[in-house]
Amino acid sequence: MASNEHYRGKIVVITGASSGFGRGAAVELARRGCAVVLAARSVATLNEVARECEEAGGKALVVPTDVSDRAAVEKLASEAVREFGHFDTWINDAGVAAIGQFDQIPLEDHEQVIKTDLLGTVYGSHLAMTHFHELRRGTLINVASVIGKIPAPLYASYTASKFGIVGLCDALRQELKEQRNDAIRVCTVMPMAHSTEFFEHAGNYTGKKAVPIPPTYDPRVTVDALVKLVAEPEDEVITGWQGGPFSFLHRMMPKAIERLMARNTVAVQLNSEEATAPTSGNVHHASNK
Repeated sequence: MASNEHYRGKIVVITGASSGFGRGAAVELARRGCAVVLAARSVATLNEVARECEEAGGKALVVPTDVSDRAAVEKLASEAVREFGHFDTWINDAGVAAIGQFDQIPLEDHEQVIKTDLLGTVYGSHLAMTHFHELRRGTLINVASVIGKIPAPLYASYTASKFGIVGLCDALRQELKEQRNDAIRVCTVMPMAHSTEFFEHAGNYTGKKAVPIPPTYDPRVTVDALVKLVAEPEDEVITGWQGGPFSFLHRMMPKAIERLMARNTVAVQLNSEEATAPTSGNVHHASNK
């Protein structure tokens, strides 16, 4: 990873900064000398993260933001520019999920997953790219998922959103290439399953405790990737060492790998021993957990 001098003074906007990858990346970037603009729905949790960032030696600006609200994302961008004059990197990490058989999940939950995960990324990407074209440089980092390449049952709207993010990033890179613009970079991060609060907070209509699809990884794997991309952008990064071989095999024999993914996902999720009541989790509101 690049030395701290490559980070010092950079302004980084991070959505989904209240937990998981976003929170970890914010604190580490602050430690390396970045100023971070923290966005999520929970004001109290964002204030906690801001204190962590400041204790780590960086500056932090809290901007409560529901990324499914276009006006809120526009305010996030304007607040970042108002406070710091510009931003160098924008990380779209906010995301929610509703797990269960497609037709047993309320349509309003599917709708909100798409609004948060896909439209929220579109809003942030549009504002970031507009700013970067004015600045003539910048890095956009969008967090998708390996599920954005290889579909999984019980995650229909989440899968649709992540496929959309992967396609969005591909299209933006094509535009930049046609413009012969190598000063603006678009990065796609595709994590495997990690041991974060994601599954605990997700909407769940399976009747069983939500569990990650194995193998699972330490969140630090993706946090480190996000931090590295701020200084050393790459087009696509799969986090979790088995993700690369899995993706390669999917290109070679897609049907076989998709059958394997489907059987593994259903077996792990529906065979969980702990029963739970249906819940929309944090799909519509910030989690209190």
